[in-house]
Amino acid sequence: MSDKGYVHSDVLVTTDWVAENLNNPQVRLVESNEDVLLYSTGHIPGATHIDWVRDLNDAIRRDYLDAKEFTALMGRNGISRDTTVVFYGDKNNWWATYAFWVFKLFGHPDCRIMDGGRKKWAAEERPMVRDVPTFAAVDYPVQPRADYKIRAFRDQVLEHIKGNNPLVDVRSPQEFNGELLHMPGSPQEGALRGGHIKGAASVPWSRAVAEDGTFKTADDLRAIYEGEKGLTPNDTVIAYCRIGERSSHTWFVLTYLLGYENVRNYDGSWTEWGNLVGVPIENPSKN
Repeated sequence: MSDKGYVHSDVLVTTDWVAENLNNPQVRLVESNEDVLLYSTGHIPGATHIDWVRDLNDAIRRDYLDAKEFTALMGRNGISRDTTVVFYGDKNNWWATYAFWVFKLFGHPDCRIMDGGRKKWAAEERPMVRDVPTFAAVDYPVQPRADYKIRAFRDQVLEHIKGNNPLVDVRSPQEFNGELLHMPGSPQEGALRGGHIKGAASVPWSRAVAEDGTFKTADDLRAIYEGEKGLTPNDTVIAYCRIGERSSHTWFVLTYLLGYENVRNYDGSWTEWGNLVGVPIENPSKN
């Protein structure tokens, strides 16, 4: 297990722990990446691939898979209700925490993150394979999606603003300032307006990660979120980005590593907010 002063240190596992549990039938490794083709080039032995586009999202609506679809996803990946699911992926576990967050929407009990992700596993020259594992189908009970606990919707964000509660914008500084609509180097599309939600604080998600891809220590994280931005563990916080994936990383940091009890991810994020009529927006680039 990882121990860097986190409130819930058991939610992180080390690459050593994963290596020691490759053949543990109670553990299922899940790789989830921004690059959906990366898994096929090599992955940790025994890891299954959960594609954030194909597996986690509704094919028609801007929403996530429903309870029956989640049950089917678990069943065909051999994940039972008591399976320990360990997520890892590219981009410093950015998409791994997104998959983790979706699993928590359905209340899967034991979810963890491999600290350092693919980057650390590869840097340590640990084994990678191309074989795609198969699993015996299992029964997974249908679980209602508990959106109200860790997910925020636009009307709730509006109420949040009215109450002067803190928001964390985890996008790049250029997106926050209204210069860009998407990350630098990406197509600038998806929103009609640039800027940020009124009153939001800018803390790019990647600031939570050390050079080797692992999470920074709890002290370093508190220096950022509390020392610089004035957050406290008693705050009710909403994090957002462009579509909710980068902000799931910050949600994970605040909730599990720093122990904040009231953090929600606004997955509508800037793709929704930047297209709404009449909502409060601040755009420094237009000043």
